[in-house]
Amino acid sequence: MNHSKASTVASPSLATTPLPVNANALTRERDGQWLLIAGGVLLGTIGVFVEEAGQHPLVTVWFRCAFGALALLAWCLATGRGQQLFLHGRARWVACATGVLMVMNWALFFAAIPRTSIAVATVIFHIQPIWVIVFGALFLREAVSPTQWLATLAALGGLVLTTGLLDGTAGVAAASSTGGGSYVVGVLMCLGGSLCYAGVTLLANTQKTISPFAMALWQCLVGAVVLVWAPFVLGWPQQGAAWGWLLGLGVLHTGLAYVVLFAGMSRLGLGRIAVLQFVYPLTAVLVDWVVYGRTLSPIQLGGVGLMAVALWTIRRPRSKGVGTPGSTTASR
Repeated sequence: MNHSKASTVASPSLATTPLPVNANALTRERDGQWLLIAGGVLLGTIGVFVEEAGQHPLVTVWFRCAFGALALLAWCLATGRGQQLFLHGRARWVACATGVLMVMNWALFFAAIPRTSIAVATVIFHIQPIWVIVFGALFLREAVSPTQWLATLAALGGLVLTTGLLDGTAGVAAASSTGGGSYVVGVLMCLGGSLCYAGVTLLANTQKTISPFAMALWQCLVGAVVLVWAPFVLGWPQQGAAWGWLLGLGVLHTGLAYVVLFAGMSRLGLGRIAVLQFVYPLTAVLVDWVVYGRTLSPIQLGGVGLMAVALWTIRRPRSKGVGTPGSTTASR
């Protein structure tokens, strides 16, 4: 009887043992989702900070790199991650090369915003997974499925619709542009920046030993060094408000956003990350409408939807390849 009672008592205990583990996994996944959503929403407001700062794109990039590097370095020291920052050999050269490409990416992005709009520039920049797929197939001999090629064509079609070049929206946007210059030039800047960003992704995937955090900090440090001349030649901000916007661009959109996004990615699988990354461009579209009253036409919105579906198809986890979200996805 005593043995029977013991086994009766033990069975429920064994049955309930896995529950805390499952509960912890669900909590971790839920926290990861909210972190990625919060990071995407935060990044979606970048355009407002860029426009309100009103500085030359290269000056804006330098301040973002300088303030971002200080913020990331402070968080690194506070959390005891200093050992991650020391890179050697090929890893150091890869980090420096991605830093240069990221500077070019940010400069083209910031220059494109006043020529197009926050919404259009952000959405077009998110075409970069297409270039990763194409370059991976051409130069790295990566296998690309027929479905992914079809999705690539669909995404390019969505891109054309999003630009507004087919329905006359581009002409209206160019007439109301705050930064002058050609709308088409702005679109080309977006495409050039997305190519640079694709290069960052490809290079980062060749050096898996660099942590995402170290890569982000090195990119900011490289940018701060490469563009240290910019404010001296192109001019320092003349208004106190501009300094505040630039400080926010570095601390919030680089320091805080990277920490939040990397923390979220570490809790989720690649498929969930690919879906939640579209929070960023969708937020940018809404912010552009709420803050500046700039809306996308129905055809442009259709293009955004087509791009989103196509890119989600491309960015789903694959057994091989470089087209999945990697360590640089947050570096926008």
